[in-house]
Amino acid sequence: MVAFLVAALIGPWVTPHDPVAIDLSLPFAKPIWLDLEEGAGILGKDNLGRDIFSRVIVGSRTSLIVAFSAVLLGIITGVSLGLIAGYKRGLVDDIIMRIADTQTAIPFLVLLIAVIAFLGGSLFNMILFLGLGSWVGFARLIRGEELSIRERDYVHAARALGASDLRIMFRHILPNGIQPIIVAASLSFGSVILTEAALSFLGLGVATQMPTWGKMVSDSRDYVTVAWHLSVFPAVAIMMVVLGANLFGDWLRDVLDPRLRGRSL
Repeated sequence: MVAFLVAALIGPWVTPHDPVAIDLSLPFAKPIWLDLEEGAGILGKDNLGRDIFSRVIVGSRTSLIVAFSAVLLGIITGVSLGLIAGYKRGLVDDIIMRIADTQTAIPFLVLLIAVIAFLGGSLFNMILFLGLGSWVGFARLIRGEELSIRERDYVHAARALGASDLRIMFRHILPNGIQPIIVAASLSFGSVILTEAALSFLGLGVATQMPTWGKMVSDSRDYVTVAWHLSVFPAVAIMMVVLGANLFGDWLRDVLDPRLRGRSL
């Protein structure tokens, strides 16, 4: 994960070749470590002679920007609405949770494909709709934590001292219920990466000249039998980031939950 984050930050300045430069003299060139005579580049060249290693590095930027921004938007929206629902209860809680139930009942990927196809696959649209699609899980998590935290003594003491509702929610309840949100965010990160790659594969990803992992896999699917490396390396990049995010989330769960930490000891 650290390697891909560094690649996303400084990749465009350290890539060995221009990721969009075409060299028709080297189409389908294999990686140099597979073919010392006719190979070219660390990961080879694609059907237009573009360097795959440079394209994988630069492609990490779009995927990680979308994932981080969408997860952050989902956390902000979901945690805010979940805190309000759990604290106010009654009609406010019913309205927010019924909206969440309605959104859950709609196949999100199908809806997202329709919306992106209609409005266009800009970076802003991708982040906005992926973020709004992930708020439900965060809202339910923090609401469930709040239902038990709001009855504890320190919350009653803060309310008796005249603390405002916003102060109680964000100063006393949220810090004590943030652990599952952190874990869920790390796991949601991998899901957003896969969704963005799927949309790029279908041609509905971010409209940019720069390569994205999903689009690289899509562009190379017709050449799998003659040049497997065109699709394998960007697919491996997707797999490594998603696997790394899931393992990181699993580790966070063990670290932040004292019961699991005590069991492992």
